[in-house]
Amino acid sequence: MKAHTGWRSRGYIPHYDHPDTVQHVVFRLVDSLPPDVMRRIDTAPPAERFEAIETVLDAEAGSRLLANPAAARIVQDSLLHFDATRYHLLAWCVMPTHVHVLVAQIDGWLLADVVHSWKSFTAHAVNTALRRTGTVWSREYFDRMMRDEGQTGTAQAYIENNPVKAGLCAAPEDWRWSSAFPAIAARAGETPAFR
Repeated sequence: MKAHTGWRSRGYIPHYDHPDTVQHVVFRLVDSLPPDVMRRIDTAPPAERFEAIETVLDAEAGSRLLANPAAARIVQDSLLHFDATRYHLLAWCVMPTHVHVLVAQIDGWLLADVVHSWKSFTAHAVNTALRRTGTVWSREYFDRMMRDEGQTGTAQAYIENNPVKAGLCAAPEDWRWSSAFPAIAARAGETPAFR
């Protein structure tokens, strides 16, 4: 069993890792934020960076691999696979260029290892399914620790409304690759609620 590390950084984004912590995790396709956009975002005030990145991701730059239903299904199924054994999945949304996940950590399963397993498995599976080669995911991911139930509820609403905000559907429950989709929401309902 691995020990949770608390705060850590690989040089760009700080990460927090602690059991029983609820995290909003975002990981993106490698080509979804062009280098010139990243340079502009890097100069923005830290408090404005998340929204700036989300705006660009929702504009759907790059390959949009996850717009392919086979790729989106691979990612969604991967998130659901270890629900309740390695983490508790509270909400998610697979967008054409990025993925949002709201997850409660389980003792012994480091957040970095969980995210790495999602990205590693899905990169191989997506490349195979789409008959392509090359890097799928950006190296880093973003995580934000939820401090209370109110913040968790706000994050869940944000995640499930992301396709509506991006103009991909009219209502959250219309997006097939999300915890808001009725048939999938029933399966995710097996996960305990945030305590």
